[in-house]
Amino acid sequence: MPLNYHKFADLSARAALAARNQGKFWEFHDELFRSKPLSNDVINNIAVKLGLDVEQFNKDINSPEVRNLINKDLLDAQKAGVTGTPTIFIDGKKLKNRSPQGFQAMIDAELKKQ
Repeated sequence: MPLNYHKFADLSARAALAARNQGKFWEFHDELFRSKPLSNDVINNIAVKLGLDVEQFNKDINSPEVRNLINKDLLDAQKAGVTGTPTIFIDGKKLKNRSPQGFQAMIDAELKKQ
């Protein structure tokens, strides 16, 4: 769920999906989160470091397929009531109180229903 106010969120999301197309989503993800500040060069350097086919990577970043995946995720999040990340659901219900006590109370309530 790329955040609108983060300059590199959309590009980072598209880059991670482009890396996924080459079987390196999690490796790319982890490198992105280790890299600060983000930039176009940093994103390209991660692709090189991971041994990706950079030409294909760059095509995939801008492909309609990758953009459609992100748009679908955004629509699915909106339908589910997700307004930011992280959002937590327990048995399909949105957790509002994210304290340890809130987690436990919701889990206990759901377990009682079974």
